[in-house]
Amino acid sequence: MTPEDSLRSLSLDYLNLLINGQAFSDVTFSVEGRLVHAHRCILAARSLFFRKFFCGPDSQAGLDPIRMGPGSGSPRGPSAQVIPVNSVGYEVFLLMLQFLYSGQVSIVPQKHEPRPNCGERGCWHTHCTSAVDLALETLAAARSFGVEQLALLTQKQLAIMVEKASIEDVMKVLIASRKQEMHQLWTTCSHLVANSGLPPEILAKHLSVDVVAKIEELRLKSSLARRSLMPHHHPHHHDLSGAAADLEDQKIRRMRRALDSSDVELVKLMVMGEGLNLDEALALHYAVENCSREVVKALLELGAADVNYPAGPAGKTPLHVAAEMVSPDMVAVLLDHHADPNVRTVDGITPLDVLRTLTSDFLFKGAVPGLAHIEPNKLRLCLELVQSAAMVISREEGNANAPHSSVTTSIYPPMGDEHASSASSGGAANMSVSGSGLNLDSRMVYLNLGAQNGCRKIE
Repeated sequence: MTPEDSLRSLSLDYLNLLINGQAFSDVTFSVEGRLVHAHRCILAARSLFFRKFFCGPDSQAGLDPIRMGPGSGSPRGPSAQVIPVNSVGYEVFLLMLQFLYSGQVSIVPQKHEPRPNCGERGCWHTHCTSAVDLALETLAAARSFGVEQLALLTQKQLAIMVEKASIEDVMKVLIASRKQEMHQLWTTCSHLVANSGLPPEILAKHLSVDVVAKIEELRLKSSLARRSLMPHHHPHHHDLSGAAADLEDQKIRRMRRALDSSDVELVKLMVMGEGLNLDEALALHYAVENCSREVVKALLELGAADVNYPAGPAGKTPLHVAAEMVSPDMVAVLLDHHADPNVRTVDGITPLDVLRTLTSDFLFKGAVPGLAHIEPNKLRLCLELVQSAAMVISREEGNANAPHSSVTTSIYPPMGDEHASSASSGGAANMSVSGSGLNLDSRMVYLNLGAQNGCRKIE
């Protein structure tokens, strides 16, 4: 047994003691009307707060955040009464105890579990409002009880969440990061808010005046930095170029706000009336990364965006982005609108190369860089869709060169909205591989992924 295995076994043993060790517990907490049995020696060893609480005088009854009821006396002794906890909820308190006992905990809620503040059916709770709220509550509890390691872990999780969270949730994290003096998280959130394009009057409804002022200061610095990179052969020409750049930035911010609110008609009006170039504004890339499948589909149906437009220095297309996200819904809708699975980035990487690399990392390294967790079914379905598309296109090109070719094969297996929806929630597990025309190596990859279905979660 390796040292890592020994530590993992020890962690599980202590966690099992918390879950099933009522007979050995010597302290009981009451949280939201539910009893939690624990062990003073473990809590005191792992938390300075609990050490002072259990070893201090009887006056500790008034210590925040745990408040003992009237006449409860000292928590010490075999006849100690139940200690009420009023400052945190049951779920957060249990998460904190799990970390104290085992040294590890998953702050992300269980997938597909009905949660408050999340009405989306089948949500994975990776960056929704419910997931952000739970992380913020866990962070506050970790700071209150002095569990700094848990606070750092939660801060890292929030930094991942805000990259795809709604701007309202980003502002909540921004406020918390300032209150908790978490400078790195504050910097991340403040730049996200500054780039959101929300006007100051809207920001003022959620943020304090001084925070709004700092956001506007960031926007000004960003605007000046962009202007300094532009050629300025003549002062008057420089002013005109700067004004034109600001106007384009305003259009892009308005376009993104419209996509965030699923208002594709407004985007259409901007294209027709204001001459907005969807490709230069990277509208399709933004929609794939931040919006729903329906928004991406409606944007493609406008016919004003190139589905294979390369973005940035790397030259990634929207299909590259969808592959990196491991999103079968996005991959399917892009392929349905003639996305090219063989297009290459500047470095010569195709969307199929992206998915093969992710599969290799998942199977052989046990982790995928940049993804907090990954679902085997989604990865398998994305790989099948893109590989099938590439193979069919290759066959069609070969048949086109042959005389009297009459082959009419769809780009990828039929997949309606209902099927795509079920795939995103794990329905891909029932999808047949044997009839997809895939080679033996690919089938072995799918079998390996299927064997790990739902059993591996990468933190």
